[in-house]
Amino acid sequence: MQDFINNVSRYPRFLITVCLGIFFFLFDRLKPLLDRPATAIALVSLIVATFVFLTFTLRAMLGLSPV
Repeated sequence: MQDFINNVSRYPRFLITVCLGIFFFLFDRLKPLLDRPATAIALVSLIVATFVFLTFTLRAMLGLSPV
């Protein structure tokens, strides 16, 4: 039973490691776009628009507030 608990306790650490790896990979790929102001504004606008879209979509799907 102890082996089972040890094995299950590894999954959250694995999930965190994979998520951080994806985040750092994407940040490394997008970092050169932040050098020029035009692409930096476009990139930041895209990230904010994606966040707002996801927020509104989840609120509408969960019925938290009328949209």
